[in-house]
Amino acid sequence: MKRWIIIIVIVGMLGWTGWEFFSSNSEPEVSESELGASESVEGLEGNPEIAEGLEKGEMAPNFELEKMDGEKVKLSDFRGEKVMLNFWATWCPPCRAEVPDMQKLHENKDVTILAVNLLGQESGIDPVEEFLEDYGVTFNVLLDEDLVVAEKYGIQPVPTTYMIDTEGVIQNMAFGALNYELMVQELDKMN
Repeated sequence: MKRWIIIIVIVGMLGWTGWEFFSSNSEPEVSESELGASESVEGLEGNPEIAEGLEKGEMAPNFELEKMDGEKVKLSDFRGEKVMLNFWATWCPPCRAEVPDMQKLHENKDVTILAVNLLGQESGIDPVEEFLEDYGVTFNVLLDEDLVVAEKYGIQPVPTTYMIDTEGVIQNMAFGALNYELMVQELDKMN
């Protein structure tokens, strides 16, 4: 009985993720009157007034976190690259399910993966290190020790993924695990 419940939950999450990715293909339009001075983003080539936010068509909020090796990086450091921003935790079964596909994507496609671990919800750094070693992870893992970035992005379910184009604009987001084919499909849509 427990197995069937788990299977139903996983199938439901995958279905919801697919629906989220495919249900909205149009980008929201933002008029100049809707943009406040604090929301506009300076220096974006071609369109200097894209609002910062968490919706498709908005500029992904910038942040700074440490990588596993202690190096500090900002999301804006990766401007000019396609970015897959993923929020995850070691205790999350769907996160465990998608990590091999993320590693495959990292190895086979031109994309920067920023996997933000919710360290503030872990029992310490040791489980994270063990997890990364067990799964052979070589992409960028960032540590959100105080959950500041998770709060900024309003992360509720994990994993949550944002696909961000070369200009820093969110092109899609998914709540739940993604498989390799969905990752590639969304990546191929971006500039």
